[in-house]
Amino acid sequence: MVCFPSYGQNKYEREFRILKKQFPEKALHYISEEIQGAKRVRFYKEIDSTKISFEAKFKKDKLNYSIEFDENGKLEDIEIIVKQIDIPEASWANIQNYLSTTFKKSKIRKIQQQYPVTDSESPETTIKNAFQNLLLPSLNYELIVSAKKEREYEQFEILFDAEGNLRKLRKSLPPNYDHVLY
Repeated sequence: MVCFPSYGQNKYEREFRILKKQFPEKALHYISEEIQGAKRVRFYKEIDSTKISFEAKFKKDKLNYSIEFDENGKLEDIEIIVKQIDIPEASWANIQNYLSTTFKKSKIRKIQQQYPVTDSESPETTIKNAFQNLLLPSLNYELIVSAKKEREYEQFEILFDAEGNLRKLRKSLPPNYDHVLY
């Protein structure tokens, strides 16, 4: 597999909660079995600078899941929040090496293990693999990182493949708040 990292993109993303009935019917069909017995099931609509997607987030078997679909209810990926200890040592060493050589300082805010839908497997297989929490060569690690390149800290969304090689780097802008924070 040949991978071409992309740089210089900014991530303009806005996520807001929606009702279950506003979620795509086809998407609900895919996950109806998986959200049985899940806790804190929430549905979201996400507007990005390039697309609109829908996410179901919930906790099941002590893990936090996020399942993302496109506007038509087609499965895009499944993410599980993990910790550094859950990543194989060689992969983590590559990720650490990238962070230390790219940034003066960095702090990891969040790590997600991502199961993308690939051409070689069905969405049902992706769902099965994600809920078994398998370490596969097709998975990715998505990190939200506060990092310092020059003078000030910026937030980045960085995607690594299963071996810890860079796939994508995007500067993440702070979220827009429609309400006052106290």
